[in-house]
Amino acid sequence: MINNYSSEDKALLAVDCIIFGFDKEELKILLIKRDFAPEKGKWSLMGGFLKKHENLDQAADRILKTLTGINNVFLEQLHSYSKVDRDPAERTISVAYYALINIEDHNEELTEQFSAQWFSISEAPNLIFDHDIMVKHAISRLRYKTSKEPLGFELLPPKFTMKQLQKLYESILNEKLDKRNFINKINVMDILIKLDEKDMNSSRKGSFLYMFDENKYKTKKAEGFSFRL
Repeated sequence: MINNYSSEDKALLAVDCIIFGFDKEELKILLIKRDFAPEKGKWSLMGGFLKKHENLDQAADRILKTLTGINNVFLEQLHSYSKVDRDPAERTISVAYYALINIEDHNEELTEQFSAQWFSISEAPNLIFDHDIMVKHAISRLRYKTSKEPLGFELLPPKFTMKQLQKLYESILNEKLDKRNFINKINVMDILIKLDEKDMNSSRKGSFLYMFDENKYKTKKAEGFSFRL
C-alpha cells in the first residue's frame, strides 16, 4: 500500500520561528543572517527543515536552539505558507511558529557563537522570501491575543513598573495610550499585586513595582472574567 504514494508529488517542509522580545523599552524581533544560497547574507527568521523523526513542535524547538542557543520557550504555531514559488530553490511549504520572551531571561543563551541579533520592530530590515508576511501575521496575532488575555506579562520581568507595562502595550499595539485611562483599566481588572518595593531608577520618588497575580487571573477567568484593555 505504501507504494501507492510513489507517484505523488513531493515537497520540502520547513519550520520558521518568529521570536518577539521586550527589553523594558520596546518590542523587538530576533533575526539571523542566512549563510547559504539563495539569498545568502540577507536577514531571515530562524528556519530549517523537518526531519523524518520529528513532529513540527520538536523541529521548531531544535531549529531555535541550534541557531540561537535559546531553549525552553513556549512556541505557538501561527500559520502555514504554501505559495508555489515562495522558495526559488525548491517547492517548500513552511509552518511558522512565534514566541514571546523577556530578553533579559535569555541573554546568556544568545552568545557570540550565534549570529542572531535583536532588532526594533520599527527598524527591522527586509527579510527573505515571505518572511515579512509571516512577521505581519505574527504581530496581528500578538495584538489580538494580547487584547484578550495577559500574554504580554511573559515579556516583562517578574517585578515591573506600571510605566514598563504601559510601554509594553504601546509597543505591541503600536499606539500611544493615555496614562490615566490605562492605569484605571489595569486597576479595575485586579490581577496585579502592588509591592512595597520601588524602582528608584525611574524618578526621584521612585515607581512602585508590581507582580502579575496568575492564580487570581485563572480564578477570575474560570468565573467568566474577560481581559480587555
